[in-house]
Amino acid sequence: MDFSLGDEEKAIRDTARDFIRKEVMPLEQEVLRRERNHQPGLERSELRELQLKAKKFGFWGLSTPQAYGGMELPAVMQSLIWTELGRTFVPFRFGGEADNILFYANDEQKKEFLIPTIEGERISCFAITEPGAGSDAANIKLSARQDGDDWVLNGEKTFITNGNDADFAIVVAVTDKEKGVRGGGTTAFLVDRAMGWRSEFIQTMGEGGPASLVFDNVRVPSRNILGEVGQGFNLGMQWIGKGRYTIPSHALGIAERALQMALEQARNRETFGKPIGTNQAIQWMIADSEVELEAARWLVLKAAWSIDAGLDPRHASSMAKLYGAGMVNRVVDRVLQIHGGMGYTRELPIERWYRQVRLYRIFEGTDEMQRLIISRDLLRGYTMIGGHLA
Repeated sequence: MDFSLGDEEKAIRDTARDFIRKEVMPLEQEVLRRERNHQPGLERSELRELQLKAKKFGFWGLSTPQAYGGMELPAVMQSLIWTELGRTFVPFRFGGEADNILFYANDEQKKEFLIPTIEGERISCFAITEPGAGSDAANIKLSARQDGDDWVLNGEKTFITNGNDADFAIVVAVTDKEKGVRGGGTTAFLVDRAMGWRSEFIQTMGEGGPASLVFDNVRVPSRNILGEVGQGFNLGMQWIGKGRYTIPSHALGIAERALQMALEQARNRETFGKPIGTNQAIQWMIADSEVELEAARWLVLKAAWSIDAGLDPRHASSMAKLYGAGMVNRVVDRVLQIHGGMGYTRELPIERWYRQVRLYRIFEGTDEMQRLIISRDLLRGYTMIGGHLA
């Protein structure tokens, strides 16, 4: 496989890098100040303004099909841009995106949910995780009982990203307990907040926070079923699967920026009359970080390439997610150590990254689940050692 970029691809990547450097990074000190005061890093209106500014540069809907006004970039190119986004801790993302499973919506649903989400007029959240069903998504309990032409939802979802801000939720619910979750017993519903569900903020060690969503006899019309009855679990796995290469792509950008800070500190910080970079202990931390960063980069590119090549990307994506999440945790930890006490303060972004990246080993598939998937693929002969298909 050849990961060299053509002139057009280099231009896209470099334009994204320039936009992040000129328009987003200058906001970092203000974001840190706000977060120290327990305020949002970016208000919704500020995020929208930045997204529209990026649209003028051509960045709108990285994965969105061109038929909907998006760029429809290959997965490798998307991965490279996610890495550029990772270089800043400002909570910014390019606009024009919608949850990948929203494209299963019918024509009426697309008008009501998909198009407004792409245009930035509505915010969605995806709700599958429950208090008793995290890594074991097949254990979900939130129920949907049919009542005439409606379905009545009861239960709770938890750790839902965007749950506090969302205008509507994509909710995976049990519709046929006898069939079981994997046997076609779950269905995905498009549920407006106005239908009656409520969100409750969850405080975490990171900035911002996910939400618990509570459904108490929430009535949802049958026309709001996403896809088909019984398709909920499969849709959920497709939603989760996308994160297994976008998360480590983002981790690459964080690690690159953090390691650059470590190099500057090692060159400029002096103790006992000489730069700390002359100490072997510091040199080894820098060397180990560079090796791990480069290894993660190839795993991530392999996963994205698998998608573009039309191959089953699950094995490669699990390896990229597992190693990339661990890599960025180790790199940020070393960079904090190199900065000493200053690295532990909130005057620098290192402490913030330290808390942020710890989540990467948990959400959208824990380290343990990735190891289970990787080993199962090998033991059952789904793939051969080295990633070749059996």
